Amino acid sequence: MKKINRFKAGMASFCFILPALLVVGLLLFYPVVSSLFYSFTSKHLIKSGCEFVWFENYVRILRDEEFWSAFLTSIKWTAASLLGQVMVGFTAALALNRIRRGRGLYRTVLIIPWAFPSIILALSWKWILNGVFGFLPNFLVKIGLCDTAPQFFSNSNLVFPTLVFINVWFGAPLIMVNVLSALQTVPQDQYEAAQLDGASPWQSFVHITLPHIRVVVGLLMVLRTIWVFNNFDTIYLITGGGPAGLTQTMPIYAYNTGWGLKQLGRSSAVTVVLLIFLLLVCMLYFKLLDKWEQEGA
Repeated sequence: MKKINRFKAGMASFCFILPALLVVGLLLFYPVVSSLFYSFTSKHLIKSGCEFVWFENYVRILRDEEFWSAFLTSIKWTAASLLGQVMVGFTAALALNRIRRGRGLYRTVLIIPWAFPSIILALSWKWILNGVFGFLPNFLVKIGLCDTAPQFFSNSNLVFPTLVFINVWFGAPLIMVNVLSALQTVPQDQYEAAQLDGASPWQSFVHITLPHIRVVVGLLMVLRTIWVFNNFDTIYLITGGGPAGLTQTMPIYAYNTGWGLKQLGRSSAVTVVLLIFLLLVCMLYFKLLDKWEQEGA
């Protein structure tokens, strides 16, 4: 009887989690498996039928200079955006943590960029920075800082820093909110003890604040690395990967290959390579996080 009751309890538990498992399977397992399958085929979006070509798609993309250019652009895009978001978000969190009055108001105002859809933000920045009728370029000309209106989205020297700035402006509030929450969990008595021992504010920050919040910051960096590296909408909506492919990242390269050239098999190979690379990066992150947790234990 006990075995039967345990079996019934186990089946009941499984039935409760079955809907969630089905959703995860449809949204995660099926796309991954289908991409892996199609990466070994000559699948075309227009032509009917396909055949196995095995590793031919991988060989072709790895020999493609455009692929390596997009890969390098993704690395620079992720590194610059992540560094900017962490620095700005971390600084804002430290500042807000010292404010006693109106902290909720400031936090609400600073989180506004994160609250809007990407398409609204992209189109708004395209209007603000447009080289013909945009507010900022014409304002810079009127106050005498520039002789002609800067072309933020067509100048090869300005387009990439401009996109990084927009992404930092968009992503820093998430870092700020999470770091601020972590800062409020640091025991205040440790600061008081350090002050009595004659520790400087910098020493208190290095030896008390950082050890308590570095795991949270590490997890945020893992998530932001994945999100920024996979970011498609911001760049595509603003520049489409241009000018001359200078802002073409891996997701845009995969999109142009799959939906532009209709070569779904090769596009799937790009996404599989992207998945493998991000898994390796996350493994390095988690090894570092495990080391931090062991040191803090």
